[in-house]
Amino acid sequence: MEGLAIATDKREITGKKVATLRRSGITPIHLYGNGIESQSLQCDTATVNKVVLQAGTNIPVTVTVAGNPEENVCFVREVQYHPVTDRLIHVDFMKVDVTRSVRAEVPIIISGLSPAVRNMGGTLLQPLQSVTVEALPMDIPSMFSLNADLLIDFDTNFYVSDLEAPENITIVNDEEDLVAGVVAPRIEREVSLDGDGGEESEEDTDSEDGQAEEGGDGSTDSDSSQGESGDS
Repeated sequence: MEGLAIATDKREITGKKVATLRRSGITPIHLYGNGIESQSLQCDTATVNKVVLQAGTNIPVTVTVAGNPEENVCFVREVQYHPVTDRLIHVDFMKVDVTRSVRAEVPIIISGLSPAVRNMGGTLLQPLQSVTVEALPMDIPSMFSLNADLLIDFDTNFYVSDLEAPENITIVNDEEDLVAGVVAPRIEREVSLDGDGGEESEEDTDSEDGQAEEGGDGSTDSDSSQGESGDS
């Protein structure tokens, strides 16, 4: 998403007193990174929350400070939420050099409905939700997209190699890493397993019956022999 920006003010209140800022709808911000001194800033919570949700950790945000014309190209690097209310309580922005490559996590979005899900009752699983990319800050994509319509059966999968990235973007993950696939319905797998087990059980039963009959005859002969020996 291009053009993402946030205007901030310098923050004088620090430490435990920032609780008063939060109660008044202000979120503390920490700005640090390439070529600047660490700065304590603040901005209204509604604005910060909107920017954080849009930017994630891979979309650059232009951060400005009141009274300073400098534009700082940053990434969101740490977001803190209240453990009970889930309210936003703190955000770190890291300034980067736009002329040097950086690494960022880019989400993978799968759209559409797989035929294996629609027609065969399978379940779409996505073990890899994002990939690490290396690129110039302004070139990092907002996401990678894959079309679930291509997952036509249970043997078809998406791998990192299926992600289309421009030449100026390097995907760090192994190309053979599994991104997503469709697994067969659980009931179908259970029926298959029960069927195999039933056949083995029947064979085992026949075998055990045969052994029992043989063992029974042998035991009778042995008892009879011992009895005769005792009589004599």
